[in-house]
Amino acid sequence: MSMPAEALNTPTSGSLTPVTPKDRIFQLDMLRGWAILGILAVNAMAFAWPMAAEMATGDPFGHTGGDAWGQWAVDVFFQDKFRTLFTMLFGVSVFLVGGERQDHDRGRLLRRRLFWLAVFGLIHGVAIWYGDILLHYASCGLVMMLVRSWSPGRLVWAGGSISAVWMLFATATPLLLGALGPEFSAKMAAGSPQVTMEQINAAVAAYQVGGMAPWIENLKAWATLAVMSLFLIPVSVPLMMVGLGLFKSGFLTGRAPVALYILFVGIAAAILAVDAWASAPGRVAASLPINGLDSAAGGMAPLITIGYVSMLVLFSRVGLRVFTDRLVPVGRMAFTNYLTQSLIMASVFYLPWGPEWMGTLGPAGLWPIVIAIWALQLIWSPLWLSAFQMGPLEWAWRCLTYGRLVSIRK
Repeated sequence: MSMPAEALNTPTSGSLTPVTPKDRIFQLDMLRGWAILGILAVNAMAFAWPMAAEMATGDPFGHTGGDAWGQWAVDVFFQDKFRTLFTMLFGVSVFLVGGERQDHDRGRLLRRRLFWLAVFGLIHGVAIWYGDILLHYASCGLVMMLVRSWSPGRLVWAGGSISAVWMLFATATPLLLGALGPEFSAKMAAGSPQVTMEQINAAVAAYQVGGMAPWIENLKAWATLAVMSLFLIPVSVPLMMVGLGLFKSGFLTGRAPVALYILFVGIAAAILAVDAWASAPGRVAASLPINGLDSAAGGMAPLITIGYVSMLVLFSRVGLRVFTDRLVPVGRMAFTNYLTQSLIMASVFYLPWGPEWMGTLGPAGLWPIVIAIWALQLIWSPLWLSAFQMGPLEWAWRCLTYGRLVSIRK
């Protein structure tokens, strides 16, 4: 998930100080708010069910009715789109904190910031939720800081070219498998490890033994995912490069031509329309003109992400800030809100002081919880920021990064 990008003020004395609220970039906070809310919809199933369910190929649940539509909404409008936005924005934060490569003071500050992000990620992953992304971002940040001084064009072309290769693979593979026919797909499925509902239920039961069991199961899942995340560095870093390139070019801050934003909104809308139609519950895959069309459309998530960015930028430019302004406080407290989401969801589903609903709710039952947390964070973020300069965890992170207490009150 994407952390607040804290630009630095550099006084004439040469000392580095944190950015003040008045110097923050509205569009970046707006996009972070959008990202932090959207990622919860994606992560909800990973809190409500063990990792075995997340790693299953196909749908072991046989979702029908409301559950089918609830999962359809996540898959079409949220899956991978918000992780991509998180990742792009993190690339921007590396530059805003670390500055140019020749700025050694800010470079040291950036390394300390990434170190403490890794510490937060370890605590989050081991003690709360195995799906932590902070440790992964800290690792990617060490790579990203090497290219943060590249020009906007170089960042977009280099990162975009690599991302395009991954996107081509994600779109072409399901189309190719679909073209080979259902018999071939059946043989491929038969040769792949299958996660059964019995195995998923056994994993749920392991969380419910009591005592330290939930933490032990979470730790095992985290260890597996932490190793797997190393292989995602070549996917994440190019997206960070694209994000920084779009920021340096002015695209993320609303300085690109309106026609360009409209073009990307149109592209995203077309892809979403195809995906929504092809993956609608009740549609028989074999009846599609091209088998695998739904998965292929889903593989174009980065284009949809840029479409979402374009939509929000246009909203802020054409007088719809009544909507986008609500996202800004959530984005200014993205670090706190991300970890708060994890604490609430883990408490609800498997930590021993909560109701322990692990394995009891499908996608339809998760949506009310997701919406309730959205409402909570949309309300509490501006209330907190009416009295304080930053969120409580943003403050702790800054104090650790700077090695001293920084002011939190306005």
